[in-house]
Amino acid sequence: MRTLCASTLIGEFFVIGFAGLVAMKTSGLSTGTVWTVSGIAMVLCVLLCGMLSRPGAVQIGWALQIGLVLSGFVVTTMFVLGVVFAALWWASVHFGRKVDEAKARFAAASAASPDTA
Repeated sequence: MRTLCASTLIGEFFVIGFAGLVAMKTSGLSTGTVWTVSGIAMVLCVLLCGMLSRPGAVQIGWALQIGLVLSGFVVTTMFVLGVVFAALWWASVHFGRKVDEAKARFAAASAASPDTA
């Protein structure tokens, strides 16, 4: 699960950075405000990559997804990109857990069967 979720978060890191550039030019917000909010979100993406094995990390990731969708009120395109990344986050968590369970079953089966070689 960690690999899939981390890949999604790194993609979001870049999208947030580019959205910050767009917001700086098109919104009425100050440059400092845009980069403070964007910077916090970008740092959260990177920190969350390292925290994915800890409890609550997936929930923080969901909060980040909600924030990404809500950023569409500043940069309209982010409504679409936010929904796309929320779907990617769901898929990363859902299928990542299935892969982890399959790996665990395979490891248990390998450990239980005697080596014939």
